[in-house]
Amino acid sequence: MPTRKRIFFTGGSGKAGRHVVPYLLDRGHRVVNIDLTPLDHPGVDNLTADITDSGQMFNAMTSYANFDELEPGTGVPAFDAVVHFAAIPRILIHPDNETFRVNAVGTYNVIEAAVKLGIRKIVIASSETTYGICFADGLADPDSLPLEEDYDVSPQDSYALSKVVNEKTARAFARRSGFDIYALRIGNVVEPHEYAELFPAYFANPAMRRRNAFCYIDARDLGQIVDLCLQKDGLGFQLFNAGNDTNGMNIPTAELAERFFPGVPVTREMGEHEALYSNRKIREVLGFREQHDWRKYVKV
Repeated sequence: MPTRKRIFFTGGSGKAGRHVVPYLLDRGHRVVNIDLTPLDHPGVDNLTADITDSGQMFNAMTSYANFDELEPGTGVPAFDAVVHFAAIPRILIHPDNETFRVNAVGTYNVIEAAVKLGIRKIVIASSETTYGICFADGLADPDSLPLEEDYDVSPQDSYALSKVVNEKTARAFARRSGFDIYALRIGNVVEPHEYAELFPAYFANPAMRRRNAFCYIDARDLGQIVDLCLQKDGLGFQLFNAGNDTNGMNIPTAELAERFFPGVPVTREMGEHEALYSNRKIREVLGFREQHDWRKYVKV
């Protein structure tokens, strides 16, 4: 079992968070969910707070998790780590300026509070959209494939731009503090029930998944990735693609690239079904081992 950590988790009630938080609880961690809506799950502590309010972030990070922490009489315990998932999750929910404001300012507030309070491990949710394909106006080709963390990201929408700014914010605070701040470029999150609901339609019309570069991340495997980040110390600022090992498609990788990204250079040899949204770094650096290949849940 990993070292038990007291974790400040923002956005635990969202699509990804509501699976990652239970995974962390099952690993023995204590999780305080900071959200505008509580997460109804056994064992999680909830605190309603707004990430765009800097004072609330400082206050929440110096708060008791629940009444039991009053009993020792030794004051408020310190958090061991911050996991920041809270955000407006895509474009076209709020006006673009509000999407950018909430995501960029909110992330600044969370990281600033964590660093100034001496919390040395911070994990933030970035996004696949930073690569500039997902929310492009029209069809956009990547400069090269596979998509890896050293790619020169260049999005054109407010959501992805906010995520690029957040990566720069994280890097700046990591440089100043020397703390570990890892940014996860999270792929298209798939919940367990969505394999049966969505994947048959994807296979019938593969073009539906071009904007995601055919990537997916099982929400439970994302929990493993976050936990691995919490256990891995000393890396400073890092970017990690958070995706599963293979494409979320029943077509070989070479055919996908040729059919949907014709003329785009493929920079290295790839496995038969290896993801165009590469997770090689999390496998090699963090030791990620996929547990939830879509083939376990969908008949081809």
